[in-house]
Amino acid sequence: MKIRAAVLHEMEADAPFADSQPLKIETLELAAPGEGEIRVEIKAAGLCHSDLSVINGSRPRPMPMALGHEASGIVQECGPGVNDLEEGDHVVFVFVPSCGHCEPCASGRPALCEPAAVANGAGTLVSGARRLSLDGAPVHHHMGVSAFAEQAVVSRRSVVKISQDLPFETAALFGCAVITGVGAVVNTSAVEPGATVAVIGLGGVGLNALLGAKLAGARRIIAVDLHDDKLALARQLGATDAYNAGDRECALNIREATSGGVDYAFEMAGSVEALSLAFAITRRGGETVTAGLPHPDKRLSISPVTLVAEERTLKGSYLGSCVPIRDIPRYVDLYKAGKLPVDQLMSETVGLDDLNEAFDKLASGHTVRIILIP
Repeated sequence: MKIRAAVLHEMEADAPFADSQPLKIETLELAAPGEGEIRVEIKAAGLCHSDLSVINGSRPRPMPMALGHEASGIVQECGPGVNDLEEGDHVVFVFVPSCGHCEPCASGRPALCEPAAVANGAGTLVSGARRLSLDGAPVHHHMGVSAFAEQAVVSRRSVVKISQDLPFETAALFGCAVITGVGAVVNTSAVEPGATVAVIGLGGVGLNALLGAKLAGARRIIAVDLHDDKLALARQLGATDAYNAGDRECALNIREATSGGVDYAFEMAGSVEALSLAFAITRRGGETVTAGLPHPDKRLSISPVTLVAEERTLKGSYLGSCVPIRDIPRYVDLYKAGKLPVDQLMSETVGLDDLNEAFDKLASGHTVRIILIP
């Protein structure tokens, strides 16, 4: 069948994207779902820095590629072997399709699924197949999803079924921003009630980490960003303190205000400078967690003596260390109970033809989550 989708043909386009137009809205051929695959009508998709990182070349991927990885939709067709979903089911996409059999999956860490990592790097579905083509030539899948499109064929393992009373625009956020941000706090670090927490970088993921810290019962939540409008939003969502990272005394001021630093610092900005700041404001014996993805050539410089003498922990968090089939329904229930107001993070909605301009807004740092309605 024919679909419209946003395709990136070359990385490292010059900004502003409104002028360079790196994303082309193409008419692609979408093949029928194969064994263990489904076809989904995309109803909403979030614009994430992980998409922007492919556009600007910070996250190299094979080209051409149909972008988009955070989304929700309605099942339209089930391929052979899919018996637990049916047409009309509502689903949230997950950008790591757990195989269920490799060592990380078997040990309860599906975010580290080894076949999924290979497939995502190669731009294929977890089966190794590509279901998209342009004029007969294959188009790569982004994170096994490619959600900036009218429809997508994905692995059954790339979706989690959700209740039909959840708005699609809100549901999309649970596929990346929510599970990555909230999960980093409650899964990766298991923040305990009464802890002190700092979140550096207040995009969709960072603000979800803030919501996660509030949910976990942190007594002090420090929001850090370069933009005062985001700091104001963070205060509305529960931050007890807010600091502008552009202040040269930012780290010193936070350490003084917290008598030596915070118990947990979460870096969500995707920059080495932000991670250095997060490490600098973590107290002795504390934990610094990063879910950001800077360019792979970037390096962080820290003193091993500090790690040893202060018993510090530096830890990565991918997909919020989540088990999506377990955690997404839990987080949805918490949203419905008013304990995870993730709908307050949506900035605006756009159409496919507005994506380049929307990514300019995302790159500016002043927006939180723009939602595509294909």
